[in-house]
Amino acid sequence: MKWRKLGLIYEPRPIDDYLLTHASNPLAIYLKDDVFRIFFSGRDKKNRSSVGYVDIDIINRKIIDVCKSSIFNFSSKSSFYSHGVSIGTAYNLENSDYILFMGWQIKENEHWRGDIGRLRLINGSKLILDPELPVLTSDKEDPISLSYPCVIEDDGLYKMWYGSTISWTSENGEMIHVIKYATSKDGINWTKHGLAVPYEIGVAQAFSRPSVLKDNKGYHMWFSYRSGNGTKYRIGYAYSNNGLNWVRKEDVGIDVSKEGWDSEMICYPFIFDHKGHRYMLYNGNGYGKTGFGLAILEHG
Repeated sequence: MKWRKLGLIYEPRPIDDYLLTHASNPLAIYLKDDVFRIFFSGRDKKNRSSVGYVDIDIINRKIIDVCKSSIFNFSSKSSFYSHGVSIGTAYNLENSDYILFMGWQIKENEHWRGDIGRLRLINGSKLILDPELPVLTSDKEDPISLSYPCVIEDDGLYKMWYGSTISWTSENGEMIHVIKYATSKDGINWTKHGLAVPYEIGVAQAFSRPSVLKDNKGYHMWFSYRSGNGTKYRIGYAYSNNGLNWVRKEDVGIDVSKEGWDSEMICYPFIFDHKGHRYMLYNGNGYGKTGFGLAILEHG
């Protein structure tokens, strides 16, 4: 597998008080021709994240338009997204488009935690919370915290891969945060099936933002991960025949650059196909503070 980097395609600039910095968790939704609307999570001065978008011609890597203001914001202290909204992926249900997200909460004297919520996309540029409560939250299977969901529709079944915290710390001081699997017949009510991608302390133990595609060779997943040895986020890959049992592969084909905007970390991948090519949107240094770039799959 070999990805060729096409460079930084969006560098954040202040849009409003909600979108001052960062362009994290890029999510591409096709508009027309070679233009995609790329939703992202930006931050305010207190690091609380809200949602904006930018329209980009990915062939020419040209910015066509940028939102004039944030289109969905973090909420009140009592909500499950009181301290931020981190974009996951989109799916279609009964002719409506939905975007799943991780809602951040930071309660006084407690560790931060997350739940998974859902937004309905209206006319391509408006987002409303639907339903009002999280679609996936803590229970016996996931007692601590949840994160970044990815959903695809496959032969009439909706399949979700999402993050779940097993422990905030381990013997090397790094959290253990894994990728699990859930399914739904209606896209609303989900049945959890437990661990999907195997983790290994000191190798890959803190996962985030899975991005899954299925083709005639099976299921492919890209994600960001930390090993616990002090190295910042890298992008990993796993393969599955059934979507439940995954094998991590070492041949990822993309790494940090020697210098520049993605020289310290690469993270939060989103994979999509366009005109016979496979592309990756991803963040670099500072969890998206330097913006997001684009890569194209050349081999693999």
